[in-house]
Amino acid sequence: MTSEGFASIRVAIVGGGITGTALALGLQKRGVGFTLYERYPASTEIGAGLGFSPNAERALKVINPELDRVHKQLVPQTHVEEYFCWVDGYRTNEVKARTYIGVDAFKGGRRSDFLDEWSKLVSKDNVKYNKELKFLVHKDDGKVMLQFKDGSVEEADVVIGCDGIHSRVRRLILGDTNPASYACYTNKYCFRALAPMEKARAVLGAERTTVDGKVANRFMLTGPNAHFHSYPVAQGQFLNILLVISDPNPWHTEDGKHTTSGSKGEALRAVKDWHPNARAIAELLPDELQKWALFDMYENPAPYYYRDSVAIAGDAAHASGPHLGSGAGFGIEDALVLATALEAVNTRLGVHGQKTKVKLCHNALAAYNNVRYDRTQWLIGATRETCKLLHWQDENVGSDFGKFVPEINKRFHKIWDYDIDEMVKETLREFERLGSKLPN
Repeated sequence: MTSEGFASIRVAIVGGGITGTALALGLQKRGVGFTLYERYPASTEIGAGLGFSPNAERALKVINPELDRVHKQLVPQTHVEEYFCWVDGYRTNEVKARTYIGVDAFKGGRRSDFLDEWSKLVSKDNVKYNKELKFLVHKDDGKVMLQFKDGSVEEADVVIGCDGIHSRVRRLILGDTNPASYACYTNKYCFRALAPMEKARAVLGAERTTVDGKVANRFMLTGPNAHFHSYPVAQGQFLNILLVISDPNPWHTEDGKHTTSGSKGEALRAVKDWHPNARAIAELLPDELQKWALFDMYENPAPYYYRDSVAIAGDAAHASGPHLGSGAGFGIEDALVLATALEAVNTRLGVHGQKTKVKLCHNALAAYNNVRYDRTQWLIGATRETCKLLHWQDENVGSDFGKFVPEINKRFHKIWDYDIDEMVKETLREFERLGSKLPN
């Protein structure tokens, strides 16, 4: 029950990744009823590295302080300055420029560690596993019926699809024949791995692998048609390595998946003419590894993120590449806006009563859409532009670091400098604006 004595709305969250789990904890903190439906029997996250940009770290604190507490527990504060170091990985291996990130900003860890620990904070009574969504049915009373592949049926006032780039909820909102229901290949693929730090340090040296005194560096090796990104994670136990490669060919796998088997040999061939240090990083990759195609929503963007009482968030709404390090962070921003708007529905029920609940739910999702759409769509295009810069494919910049740095910095700072508190205020203003014609 809400503080006014009215029954809380019930929210169904489809998908238990970063965005879905953050939203669940945001609703839990605000007393909004929810159930999190996860298609898998338990966490199946791989051990890839993940860092949260400064804007996302600020949002964690507002969604639920426990998210921030666990984040800091997994990536303890070192009180050091952090930088992106831009390296000519092709010709000289020189650090050509640095971009200041902040003190204890963009802290990295293993994605699986974050999800495992955050999931423990969600009430077990509010999570159901082995629930793969099949259909949604909009009922006459405004509720939404969820039909799962195991034959079970559930109901909710609001459904939020946090089910990733292959989102079933997105297809149900937009239609199976709509091109915007499906992500497109960016003509980039990547290899990613966690190298034991002792091994990485022996190959690359302490300067490129560890925190040095009061400075921590993330190294970005740029060059023709590829780039590397490396940084310590898991309290310095591993070096997270990402190698992104441009690909002129269409993506095709027999099973239609975005991953296929790859090899260290393929990575080495992509950088065979690069500086020996770059090739040494590629040598740290395991002999056999997954090859990840990078898809996004750039070519056929979702025209909106909600319909009636159903919405999509995170990668389900606006999947982008990893090149600005902000996909997960924007999902966390989404979660904060949704938690704010859905809490406002409960608050307004005390004024307007249950008869207006359906309209209030619609208004909450409309407010979320209106606040988030432009920023998230910008990210998709900016991420593509960034990869062109990193791969020396921008005709106006090429390999000129004097031109490269201002271009890359303005994109990063549009992400990092975002006013999270103002975003929350804007959400509430938009919700109130949309509800101004409701009867008292």
